[in-house]
Order: sequence, then structure tokens, then C-alpha cells
Amino acid sequence: MELLKRIFTTLVTIFASVSSVNAKEHHYTSCALSENPYSSPQPYSPRQHSTSCPGRAHRHTSGSSGSSSDQSCRNNNNVAAAKARFYGHGVTTSYGEMCYHDNSLVSASLEALIQHLVPTVDYYPDRSYVFTFLLSSRLFLPPYELMTRVCHLCVEQQRSGDALLDKIRFREVAPKLVQLLTEWTETFPYDFRDERMMRCLKDMTLHVARGDEVTMQQMTQRLIKRLSALGQYEEAVAALNVVAMERPASLKSKQASAQRSDVLSVCDDPFVLAQQLTHIELDRLSFIGPEEFIQTFAMKDPLENHKGFFRKRKTSNLEAYVSWFNRLSYLVATEICMPMKKKHRARIIEFFIDVAQECFNIGNFNSLMAIITGMNMSPVARLKKTWNKVNTDKFEILEHQMDPSSNFSNYRTALRGATQRSETAHSSQEKIVIPFFSLLIKDIYFLNEGCASRLPNGHINFEKLWELAKQVSEFLVWRQVVCPFDRERRILQYLVTTPIFTEDELHLASYESEGPENNMEKDSRRSLRSSLLHRENRT
Repeated sequence: MELLKRIFTTLVTIFASVSSVNAKEHHYTSCALSENPYSSPQPYSPRQHSTSCPGRAHRHTSGSSGSSSDQSCRNNNNVAAAKARFYGHGVTTSYGEMCYHDNSLVSASLEALIQHLVPTVDYYPDRSYVFTFLLSSRLFLPPYELMTRVCHLCVEQQRSGDALLDKIRFREVAPKLVQLLTEWTETFPYDFRDERMMRCLKDMTLHVARGDEVTMQQMTQRLIKRLSALGQYEEAVAALNVVAMERPASLKSKQASAQRSDVLSVCDDPFVLAQQLTHIELDRLSFIGPEEFIQTFAMKDPLENHKGFFRKRKTSNLEAYVSWFNRLSYLVATEICMPMKKKHRARIIEFFIDVAQECFNIGNFNSLMAIITGMNMSPVARLKKTWNKVNTDKFEILEHQMDPSSNFSNYRTALRGATQRSETAHSSQEKIVIPFFSLLIKDIYFLNEGCASRLPNGHINFEKLWELAKQVSEFLVWRQVVCPFDRERRILQYLVTTPIFTEDELHLASYESEGPENNMEKDSRRSLRSSLLHRENRT
């Protein structure tokens, strides 16, 4: 128990530390990255963004593919006019290897996109482009390879053959390269868990040290602090999961099960429990990197399992958050199936209905859906005598809100309402929007699967990348919110560590609460008793 308290205290401290780091990141986002999609209070649209100086992307170094020169870029206007094609009211224009529609980038070669990311003395890429390309480039090449190529191009572009002149030219472009690296480390810090990325960052620090040494040091310190907090978080969550894997009281007797404390003994106020659930949701959301949504589809790096390189799953925090949803669903079902008395079970059902309602009011749709899922699990749904003692009107309204028909149209309407409330919020509580996370992942998955990443001409479909960035940028806005409610450590600890039943144990607990109604259920109870008793005796 003492170990558990230390683990839980460590976890709470990490969350508080990261909230401080996030506050600094959010300040940076709102100030330095005001053009970034996720820093705007308005819904992000790819049509609202163009990449600055379209012809700029085709000024290649002699070592890169394509041979467009500065002069050809300056003379591109006449060529572009000749190539312009009209579709309805829009204009599609090609600049070498980049294609625009109504001034928004829609497709380009990978080489042109990489070149377009490289800053010069008089050019810096549009920040919405930086976010979009850094997010989705991992579909085409690993982050360390992109960083290596960008830094190499930036250095090579300053070479003139005169060592002294080269130093002067690089000193002039260094601040913009530092700005790009800062955006990268602030928005996608988890990329730098790969030691190849850190080596590249260290190399660039040596290059720019004379000009922006302090800025680079500050950037590196913030990055290390974030990665350290991530490592501590993952270790603490893993330790809590080990504790949570302990089984509840033995099912060999209902009397033994009844000795277990339940949620009502820990918290009997639905509003307070909903607040604590919101703490857990926002805490765990804060550790999900935006790239994790895209990393799911990315090509496997052949060197990923090489000795010395970071080998953790690149979507581990996203997966941990989905696991939390499953845990909450099973916790709700366990709490309902555990009590001996029908009246007590009915009271717990009504309590969780009230908690779900409060989650809806707060804007915590993920906990809301987890509670509904737990209450609809078959071991709970079959407790007809218990449900007969419950007023289900409020629950039916909540189920209607989260009805999956028409692609969750009711929920999507409620989510839009919560988002609009958040955009005009006057208090921290009104800013809270916690989406039904599994559906968000599904939306991004089908967007990726439903649109080709490459076009027939070999270009990358940048319209798809804009849409992926739109989906992920909305998540980043929601992730920024700091939970305004007071922490109740005893309740939080109960929610994340109290033992829960497996599916088989839930079914048996349900049969013990309300006996089998037919021969199939009788056979199921007999089989479950035998297998679970055998398992308990073995352990």
C-alpha cells in the first residue's frame, strides 16, 4: 500500500509538472505560431491556408532532384499563367513540382515539399505548412531522415566556396533554422526519443552556437524536460496498471465479495466523481503526441529495432488512453455486478447515470461513453430485476445522445456545440472538450484509408495532409485545457487502481446476483465456476 501511494504521488506530480510545461508550450503556440492550425480559435480549413512564396519551393541545391533555378522561379509567373486550369470557380496552378488550387497547396513531389520546409535568410515556411508536413511526412520517410535532409539543405544552400563568406551567410540564416527546430521540438517532442534525432539536433547546435547559443540551450532544456516527464509518466502508469491487475474479492462466496469497498463508499457525489474522471482524461490526453495518430499508418522504420535506438511503441500513449476507456467501462460493470443486494445494485446504476449526465454537462464525452458502454455490457444488461428498480428516463436520453446510428450524428452535434462553447468560453470549465476518443481515431483512420497518399503522377496528395492536420489540430486545442477542478486523491486513486473483473468474472458475478434464466445460462454459470475456481486455486 505504501508503494502504491508513492507511485500515485509520483504520477500526480508528473501531471502537475507537465501542466506547467504545457502552459509554456501553449504560450509559444499562441504567440510564435499564431498561424498554426491548432493555435487558431476558428475551425481549421485547408482552404484557408496557402504556402508562402509558391515558387520558393523549387529553388533546389545542385544535389537535389529537379533543376529549377532562382531565375526560373522568378520567371515562373508567365509559365504558371499558361498552365492555369479552371474548375468551376477555382483556379488550379502549377509551379514546377508544386500544384495549387485557389492559392492552397494541393499536391507536390516529396523533394519539393522538403525543400519548401527549408528556411533561408528572406524566407520562412508558412506555419500551418510546417505543422501539416511535420505531422504527416512520417507517412513517407522517418522523422530523423527528414530532419537530416532539411538541416543538410539549409547548410548546403549557404555554401559559396569561400569559408568566411559561408560562415557569414549561415549566421544570417541561423535564427530561422533555430525557429524551425523550436517548432519541431515543441510540437513533436516525442520524435526526439530517437537518438538519431538528438544527434542531429546536437550537430545543428554546434553549427548555430555562435549566433543563437542561448536559444538552442533553452530549446534543448525544454525538450529534455518534456521527455523526462514522459518517461516518468509511462513508468508510473505501468506501475499503477500492475496494481490494478490484482483481482477483486474471490467469487467463491458472495459474502467475501461483499466485503469489498465500492465506489459509493469512496464518493457519493456524481458531480465530484465526474470532475475526477475529467482530471484523469485531461491528464492522459496531455501525454498523447499528435504524431501518434499518424504513426499508426506510417511505414515501419527498418532500423527501429536496431540496438541503441528507441524501441518503445510509437503509439504507446494513445494505446494507454484507449486502455483507460476500457478500464472505466469494466469498472462500471464491476461496481454494478458486485453488490449482493438488488437495492444496492440499483442505487449504483442510478449513481452512474448521474455521473454520466454530469460528464455530458462538463463536455467529457469519453467518460460518458465509457460509462454507457459499461452499463450496456451483457452481464449488466441481463440484471432485469435490478433495472426494474431504476428510473431509466435519464439514461435513455444519454444513450440517444451517443447513439451510433447515422455515424454518431447526435454525438457529433453535441460535440460541435461543446466546441463552440469552448471557443467563446469565459471560464476554464467551459473550455473543456474531451471527445469520444475511439471515434476520433476511427475518423482519422478512415480519412487515411479513404484517400490516396500519392497521386497517379507520383505527387503527394497534400489535400489529404491538410485534412489530417485539421483533425489532429482540433485534438490539440482540446488537449491544451488545464482541468479547473480540485483533485481528490483518494477518489483518483480508487478510479485508477481498484481491481476490476474480467469478462468471465463479470458474467459469473451477474449470475450470482440474479440466477440463470435458461439452460444456456445455467451451463454458462457452471462452466465459469469451474474454470475460475481452477484458476484461483492455481494462483
